[in-house]
Amino acid sequence: MAREDLSILAGFLAVAEERSFTGAAKRLGVSASAMSHAIRGLEDRLGVRLLQRTTRSVAPTEAGEQLLSRLRPALTEVDDALDQLAGLRDKPAGRVRLLVPRLAVASVLGPKLGQFAREYPDIVLDVTTDDSRMDIVAGGFDAGIHFGEYIAKDMIAVRVSPDHRPAIVGSPVYFESHPKPRSPRDLVKQECINFRHGSAGLYRWEFERGKRSLSIAVNGPLIVDDVQLVIRAAVDGVGLAFVSDEQVLQDLARGALVRVLETWCQPYPGFFLYYPSRRQQPAALSALIDVLRL
Repeated sequence: MAREDLSILAGFLAVAEERSFTGAAKRLGVSASAMSHAIRGLEDRLGVRLLQRTTRSVAPTEAGEQLLSRLRPALTEVDDALDQLAGLRDKPAGRVRLLVPRLAVASVLGPKLGQFAREYPDIVLDVTTDDSRMDIVAGGFDAGIHFGEYIAKDMIAVRVSPDHRPAIVGSPVYFESHPKPRSPRDLVKQECINFRHGSAGLYRWEFERGKRSLSIAVNGPLIVDDVQLVIRAAVDGVGLAFVSDEQVLQDLARGALVRVLETWCQPYPGFFLYYPSRRQQPAALSALIDVLRL
């Protein structure tokens, strides 16, 4: 059904209820002549008269009554649907689909889930964990979370974590048989734990000091795609690991891990929640942003 047909049917319903073209036109904000012309066009297309007209009154014909019996509930259902959509704009309710890399689950999303569920019980948060940096629009997601450097420039981004700082760590057991590296280039002679970033492949360890920057492809006996397994392997002496320092603070404090190359590990932008547009933003997404915003 064309949009024009829906408007004409709504006009017919208004005329039948008001029993007047003038009253219906005023109700819908159009001219009485335009209303009369539209209804006459509908009757011509259908080949039946829908309204009996006199100089004093307007009333549905038998065919008009049959149409009204089906039209009233149908248009009521359309109005209800539109009201429900308006509610999504004004009231935090409905479903929010969120794409999150596993690295952000524990540090960004996990600590706020309880608060979000308590404050917004009418919102269903539908979370997909994926490290592949997929297009959230093509994937049907309302928003995503990722490191600032990976977010497209045309996205709206809201900070949800502080800056991160990398840490190169190894266990005391590991350093009993391996010298501590003094430069990132020394890592090619070390046993390192590789981390696979989904379809992006193995992560090249990145370093900065002053104006110098290096990217090192490391080698070692283990390749994983879970950061907790990286840390466990490093504690067990499997090799050196590249992690965020906040993830190993306790291990460093108790001496289970030792930090090296610290002067080469400079802060980098943390996680941001991102989404395509501020225009007509659903209230449910606004609520999620308010809870996660740093």
